[in-house]
Amino acid sequence: MNLSQAYQEWEETTKQKGQREVVENLLRVRFGNLDEELSRVVDRLLQLPPEEFTPLCIQLSREELLTRFAAT
Repeated sequence: MNLSQAYQEWEETTKQKGQREVVENLLRVRFGNLDEELSRVVDRLLQLPPEEFTPLCIQLSREELLTRFAAT
């Protein structure tokens, strides 16, 4: 593995962690805490691009998020 590839992998991992923090913080601000049910929704939300997951985190109710993104 060359330095460029290692840097790209580090950059992608850092980006993913940053997006996770954003989603988790949005949910904490909206709902007061990030319980087990909401924590399970985070991975599903992160499959969407930020321009899609951000308004969903802001606009949908807790129940709507759980219904829409509950693992099946």
